[in-house]
Amino acid sequence: MANEQEILAAAKKSIVDYDVEKAAEIAQQGIDCGIDPVKMVEKGFVPGIVEVGDLFDTGEVYLPELILAADAMKAGSAVCEKKFPKSALAEKKRVVIGTVEGDIHDIGKSIVAAFLSANSFEVADLGRDVAPKTFAEKAKEMNADVIGASALLTTTMEMQKKVVEEAKAAGLKAKIIVGGAPTSEEWAKKIGADAYAENATEAVTKIKKLVGLS
Repeated sequence: MANEQEILAAAKKSIVDYDVEKAAEIAQQGIDCGIDPVKMVEKGFVPGIVEVGDLFDTGEVYLPELILAADAMKAGSAVCEKKFPKSALAEKKRVVIGTVEGDIHDIGKSIVAAFLSANSFEVADLGRDVAPKTFAEKAKEMNADVIGASALLTTTMEMQKKVVEEAKAAGLKAKIIVGGAPTSEEWAKKIGADAYAENATEAVTKIKKLVGLS
């Protein structure tokens, strides 16, 4: 029978190999062997998705592989989460994410949502063409820790500002992060957002920082 380190290494490999079925199988094997399911995710699957994210950033893997890795991560994590202690589930950070009103681009946003789910965040993906008020209403409903607003067009950037305004008007404590091709650190500061991310891996890193996980 494989020991703990071998199982954790196999969990990481299943993500790097984009193997959805293997990820779920290894997750169950780890649980059957008595490995803490939270540890399975944090020490097994997360290092795998981080490695793939780094390879994507350097151009060594491409979008299809990134999505497959995220799918494998979700499959393994889903098995583990069924065995998470209630305390771990209660501590999960919540994120509302979407592409702003008037903008129908959602691939980048969807990758961020998948990465966040893979990193054990509770994610409400609102999709694309989302009104500012909808962001605020959903964040209030689920007591979100973070709101992520994506804009891929210069003509829709202004909607990110409206998302910030709606959140503040609703008295929400959620941190707000923005991203998308035409946006920047300067833009985020100008509209009162808490952070800006250039890509999916940076978004996860910054969101973790916003909620005190790093």
